[in-house]
Order: sequence, then structure tokens, then C-alpha cells
Amino acid sequence: MRSIKNRTAIAGAAAAFLASTMLATAAEEVTWWYEAANPEQQGHLTDFLIDAFNQNNPDHELTIDYRGAELTRQLRVAMLADSGPDVVMTPGPAYVATMAQAGQLMSLDDLADELGWNDRLLEVFLDLGRYEGQLYALPKTYETLGLFHNKQMFEENGWETPSTIAELEAIADDALAKGIIPFGAGNSNWQGANEWHVTMVMNSIAGPDNVYKALTGEIPWTSEPFVEAIETLQRWWDAGYFGEDYLSTHTEEAFAMIADGRAAMSPVGTWAFQFAPTYFEGMEDQIAFSGFPSADGVPYPVYPLGIGTTLSIAAAAENPDGAAAVLDYVFGEEFYTNINTVWQAEWNTPLRDLSAVSLGDEVLPQYTDAMAELATTVDETKYGYTSWTFLPPATNNYLIGGIEEVWFGRVTPEEYLQQLDDTFQQELTEGKVPAIPPR
Repeated sequence: MRSIKNRTAIAGAAAAFLASTMLATAAEEVTWWYEAANPEQQGHLTDFLIDAFNQNNPDHELTIDYRGAELTRQLRVAMLADSGPDVVMTPGPAYVATMAQAGQLMSLDDLADELGWNDRLLEVFLDLGRYEGQLYALPKTYETLGLFHNKQMFEENGWETPSTIAELEAIADDALAKGIIPFGAGNSNWQGANEWHVTMVMNSIAGPDNVYKALTGEIPWTSEPFVEAIETLQRWWDAGYFGEDYLSTHTEEAFAMIADGRAAMSPVGTWAFQFAPTYFEGMEDQIAFSGFPSADGVPYPVYPLGIGTTLSIAAAAENPDGAAAVLDYVFGEEFYTNINTVWQAEWNTPLRDLSAVSLGDEVLPQYTDAMAELATTVDETKYGYTSWTFLPPATNNYLIGGIEEVWFGRVTPEEYLQQLDDTFQQELTEGKVPAIPPR
């Protein structure tokens, strides 16, 4: 009996030791709530982010929870209760300022020094992640807006790439006469698509210098250049440039319309390059991307600078060290190379040096050219300003929803801009306007 007891005791001790060892070495979870991603995109994130990170960081286990279009609302509620994810993903710097002001985000300055982010990332994008001088967010991707079209369709109709508003309207009117929708556009899945069009006319008609002056409080948003911009957008809506089904058209379907000939052009951002392999399969060389046409007196092209998404660490994060390790991996050459080879335009992280990066042959040269041109305009400080990057949250929310009131004839452009300005001035006073780099 003694031997049985001894064996039992030894076995029990071994099991206890094994259990304690497993507990001591168990990977600590790092949580990340993500926006919408289709099955193929989720597969890319599993392969090149989740699995790759976990293999390289055995002390941490990254998990991603896909929250879809409800991410921003759910995140806002969770952050108020200190129950959100470790990695905080927002739609842009405007949200960062509000969260930082509320003490919901961890300062990243020490990490930036320790991990070399200050040297690794372009300075202007670090500046956009600051609030009251402290770094709280890093940009997941940077992007711009412009005009996509189908080269073959343009050639068949005798159209040339427009660089002026007059040339754009001439093509649009000719398209209407031929039963073609001028602009492939829609917002059924994302009302925020409205701001793409407001941003384009603000920059290409009012001009980026005036947008900068308004953002810094030098002139009001009711100034005449902005009235002209919104009146022009309303005129395009009334003329049918956006078609009859804008409110029921998915943003991806809107891009598909230029591939199959239903639409002449698609005014959208560089993120739409991710749809090209699906809708331009076998005719990828027919995709064209250019700057949105400019009004008289405004330089062409104007590429509005946008940060589509920011990444931060929650002040209440359960695993801040793991979250820091995730960010460090995301902003590295290995992840940049792997993810951009299979998923362009969504992970254009602002690495300072891309000399060691080599993307796959399947990457569209049009995408590479567009991003290179944007990088040049950023370097030369000739860029424009996207609403989701540079406006504070309440102002931007009104910009998105209020423009529909203009389109439907419920308010005038002047009334719309007055409410926009009133909201902006209040948020400017409250310190909620994101950092605006000097021009």
C-alpha cells in the first residue's frame, strides 16, 4: 500500500507541477476589435497577422473579434466602461482626440522611443496621432480620394481623363445622354461614403488652402468658396450624376459599375483598389486612377490626405505589453510586405523606408503609382484634407448626415454650412479638433 500511495503522491505532485508550469508559460491574450472584413480578408489576417504574430510572440496570443459596421458605436460604449479591447481601432484622428481627452488611451511616446517608431514612421503621420503634444495613435493606413474609370469605356466614348470641373461635367452630361450613370457611387452599407464627395468638392473647388484656413479657425466654413463647393455638389445630385439608387447601392457595387459599363466614373478612395481583382479580372490594365478634377484657380491634382484607421492602446488594457508588441509587428517590414501583396490599399502603413520591401507581381502598378504620387504630395506639403482625418467627430457626423438634407432640398447649402461651422467652432473651443500640421 505504501508504494501505491507513494506513486499516487508522486503522480499528484507531477501533475501539480505540470499544471503550474503550463499556467506560468500560458500565452496572455491580446484582444482587438476589428471592423468589417469579408471571408477572404479575414483569411489574410489569420495567416499574416494572427498566426504570424503568435508564432513570433509565444508569450502573447492575439485574437481578433470582427464587429463590422457597429465597431465604432460598440467601442465608444465599451471604452466608457473600461471594458474595451487592448488594441483600439478608430475611424480616424478625430476619434482619437476625443478618447485621449477622456483619458481612455495610453500615451505611446515611451514606446515610440523604445521601439524606434519615431525613426520607422513618417513624421507627419505621427503628428496626426498626437493630442496636446502626446502620441496616442498610429495610422493603420493612409489613403487619398480620386477618380477611377475604365480606359476602354473612355476610349469607346471619346472621353479623356478630366482635369477641370468643366471637363468632368462635359463627360457626365454626355454619359447621361447615353443612358450611363456619371458617378458609380452609393452609401447603402456606409453612410460615411457621403463625406468622400463633400471632401472632394471642398478640396478641388474651394481649394486646400481654404480648407486649411477653416480647419485652423482663420476663416469660417460659411465662406464663399465652400458655398460654391456645396452648391456644385447639389447641382450634380439634382442633375442625376449619382444615379437614382445611391441610397440602395453598396460601395463595392458602385466600383463594379465602372467595370461593366453602367457608370462612367467612380469618385472614391484608393482603398477601392482592393476590389479591382474581382471586377477587373483579366482586364486589370484597363483601370485608371487620377486626381479629382479642379475648379479654376485650384491646382490639379489635389490629393486629400486621409488616415482611414488609427491604432491605439487602451488605457485600461489588460495586456498593454502584448498590444504594444502587436503594434510593433503591424508597423514592420514583414507584415507590410505580406499583407500588401494580397490586400492592397487597406494596410498602407506609413513606413519611412520601403527599400527593403518587395511586393508580389500581382500588385497593380496603378496602385503603386497612385501611392507614390500621394507620398510626393505629402513630402511637398501639397496635399488636401479629408474630413474623417481632420474634422472633430460631431462636425464630421453632421457633414455626413447633413449633406443628405441638402440633396433632398430640406436645407440650403448656406444653412448646411452654417450648422457645420457652428458645430466646428464649438468643438474648436473644446479642444477636440485634431492636430493640423502647418502648411
